[in-house]
Amino acid sequence: MAITDWPEDQRPRERLIKFGAQALSDAELLAVFLRVGVSGKSAVDLGRDMLSQFGSLTGLFAADIKNFSAMHGLGNAKYAQLHAVLELAKRAISEELQAAPLLSSPQAVKSYLQLMIGSKPYESFAVLFLDIKNRLITSSELFRGSLSQASVYPREVVKAALQHNAASIILAHNHPSGSAEPSDADIALTRTLKQTLALVDVRVLDHFIVANPHVYSFAEHGQI
Repeated sequence: MAITDWPEDQRPRERLIKFGAQALSDAELLAVFLRVGVSGKSAVDLGRDMLSQFGSLTGLFAADIKNFSAMHGLGNAKYAQLHAVLELAKRAISEELQAAPLLSSPQAVKSYLQLMIGSKPYESFAVLFLDIKNRLITSSELFRGSLSQASVYPREVVKAALQHNAASIILAHNHPSGSAEPSDADIALTRTLKQTLALVDVRVLDHFIVANPHVYSFAEHGQI
């Protein structure tokens, strides 16, 4: 049955307008994005199939264009639309972080990092560069590696911080394996970077590990 044949109070778009996006399931939100389903399946059914095919929203966002477009009902246009939406969300949060001190909006920082590196299939090491008022100057993925590790060079982090005239930075990397708990190597790296950056008067405010939907903060655990 097509969604247009459903009772109005059960249709995803109408429910979103009435109750807000948070009231919808992942499949229903995807249905609003898709607008239409395929022969024999509503947009909600197709949304469920997408979650099943890719395992999760994170898996869906990380899918390359070949695998995404290979699924019946999707294609290059939907891939482009989805990633445009993700980029708009990231830019909107970036504007928020540039307008106010990052330390006053830790959840916004976590959301930004989840969009930035949370769905990448490889390990990514990123840095957020902050001005003297702890507002975001810019962010950058400095290193990328395999699924298990990324080579991080303290000299390059220092160089980037000085290039952006950063007063402080926030470190972040993802764990594609799914666990946000820091390894001994993560802890040692954080200590090394903090000590190295202190030599050029740049503070390390936090180090986040992103393993969607979880985000681990070194500062929140007294490790920075």
